Amino acid sequence: MDLQSHPYVVFLPAEQKNRILSAIFGSKASLDILRFSLKQGISNKIYQKDLVKKLDYSNKTIIENLKALTKLGVLIEEMEKTEKEGRIVWVKAYQLSDMGKWFALLLAEEKELTEKEKAEILQNIFRNYIKWVKNLSEKLPIDKETFERIFNEEMKS
Repeated sequence: MDLQSHPYVVFLPAEQKNRILSAIFGSKASLDILRFSLKQGISNKIYQKDLVKKLDYSNKTIIENLKALTKLGVLIEEMEKTEKEGRIVWVKAYQLSDMGKWFALLLAEEKELTEKEKAEILQNIFRNYIKWVKNLSEKLPIDKETFERIFNEEMKS
């Protein structure tokens, strides 16, 4: 059996790792919210009312999961002013944070992403990985030139 594998990289804040993993993978509703975000477009906003309409959960369950995901930094919450029936109304909008995008991508099929989204994700992952390697190398007896040499060798091959 020939299985195609993809590397998955998720950068987690060390002090919240267990809470984040538990909040996402311990709740089917949280996973469904991430999948819904993917379907809307990984960089697009999502709204509570749309989640209630499309997902098979109560408003209370959705709100609890949105709050938990926001508190842990998986989602970013903002208020938007909109007009409804001639009145100004404020609604909460949610968007995946960089970390939230990484988790959503664990659930994504490559064919679900646009080329632009794939390029943006790759650049983001590469930048964060480089920062992580740089920070770690400052704690170990490795100079930056070694990594530059390795990078240049790999880019040439």
